[in-house]
Amino acid sequence: MVPEASKSADKFADKFIVDRTKPHRNSNVGLAVRRTRDRLSQNLGPPDFNRDMLKLHARAILSNAIKPPLLILSICVGGLYAGFEAQRIFIWAFACLACYLPLIALAHRLNRLPENEIEVTRTRYRLYAAHFASGLGWAYFAILSAPASALTDPAVIQGAVLLFVIAGTAIVTASLGGALVAAFALPVCLFAFTVSAEPDTASMVTALVLAASLPFLAYVAHHRNRAALRLLAFESEKNALIGELETAKSMSDEARRRAEEANLAKSRFLASMSHELRTPLNAILGFSEVMANQVLGPLDNPTYRDYANDIHTSGKHLLSLINEILDLSRIEAGRYRLNEEPLLLGPIVEDCCRLMEMKARGKGISLRLEVEPTLLRLFADERAIRQITLNLLANAVKFSPTGSEVRIRVGWTAGGGQYLAIKDNGPGIPDDELAIVLSAFGQGSIAIKSAEQGTGLGLPIVQGLTALHDGVFELNSRLRSGTDAIVAFPRSRVMEELPAVPRERKRASGGAA
Repeated sequence: MVPEASKSADKFADKFIVDRTKPHRNSNVGLAVRRTRDRLSQNLGPPDFNRDMLKLHARAILSNAIKPPLLILSICVGGLYAGFEAQRIFIWAFACLACYLPLIALAHRLNRLPENEIEVTRTRYRLYAAHFASGLGWAYFAILSAPASALTDPAVIQGAVLLFVIAGTAIVTASLGGALVAAFALPVCLFAFTVSAEPDTASMVTALVLAASLPFLAYVAHHRNRAALRLLAFESEKNALIGELETAKSMSDEARRRAEEANLAKSRFLASMSHELRTPLNAILGFSEVMANQVLGPLDNPTYRDYANDIHTSGKHLLSLINEILDLSRIEAGRYRLNEEPLLLGPIVEDCCRLMEMKARGKGISLRLEVEPTLLRLFADERAIRQITLNLLANAVKFSPTGSEVRIRVGWTAGGGQYLAIKDNGPGIPDDELAIVLSAFGQGSIAIKSAEQGTGLGLPIVQGLTALHDGVFELNSRLRSGTDAIVAFPRSRVMEELPAVPRERKRASGGAA
């Protein structure tokens, strides 16, 4: 079967923007992450979260606003059932609810106020005053005396109710330090004073427990306050970290977009300039060849003939360089069009070896070609296959030592595709330079030091042309052990062998003719 010929090369263009063989990290993002982690692990929180804590306190009061009236109503019902005078219990309930109203109103106003308009010191003092006012109702409850026939020990019941109310208030007012003491210091003191007038064991124990519970619950509320501060600090640092990461990501995306645009502009520029340069260069090559060969007459000065030969040789080198740049630009821009047709890989590689044989013989290098005889036709671009083979052979001959051997193998892959492998005995390429030699205009340290320096475009062109054929290009090399370049074509590009036409059908068709 013949696969589709049109394949985009966009996925190969960005190799020349970013080296994807090594992990890269944005240094600014890494620095931001480290700094924020240090702040999260070392600091208990930023120095000023007062406005946030006041907002939390206001929301806590409003979310629990219905509970104090329900508690007061329950105490009224229980007091009436226990024999308290209805008038006195109702007066206490009304006074207690009235003392709560300023706190609710202040919390409602504070919740609606923008954070930047909150005056921290003045608002905190107002909340302390409102909590103190709310505690006046419970101070009246602490000195509220029950009739003699009501309960055997009403002080214990009153102390238990106050302890329950103090514990609930400690949970609600944890976001404002000192609010619990402001609200219940007076009720606890009045309760202890009332109990001391007629002391007994149960009432004194209740008073001591109540007196000890206030600082203990205040201490618990303080720790809840610190925990709330830590949560606010962590949330703030998390938001800052997210903001920094989003900013760094946006900058990275913008830089990548600009790099891609610059790379595309560079490819278009090189393509257009290569076309423009080839026109005058062809004239230079033609005229220099005419002069060197003395077509229009002899040149009496031998120096001029040498100059003409130098001009022709340099022009041919420049033309080959322009052709490589043009091919690479087309591959990067996705404009390289493959002229695909069925072909045999072995004869093409053999022909390329004959072209390189003279250069290899000049260096005392032997080319050893091994082609499997059962290869089927490959659906590919012959010009691209020749360019791949010649580039790899040129590199192998260039870096192989004198008297060595370059081994060329053509055969089947394990997956049913076909491969071309060229192995030399040169100095090899260090592992950390493989990505460099595969990038455009990239050269390894050994190539830079050698006498035959190239342009650094051969391997990128091989990689791009191989990818256009849906193949895989691998470069395996070790120092002082040589280099093995492998180009593998997929099974989908191998043509199926057509069945032979039977002889009887041939005779029938011949007779009909």
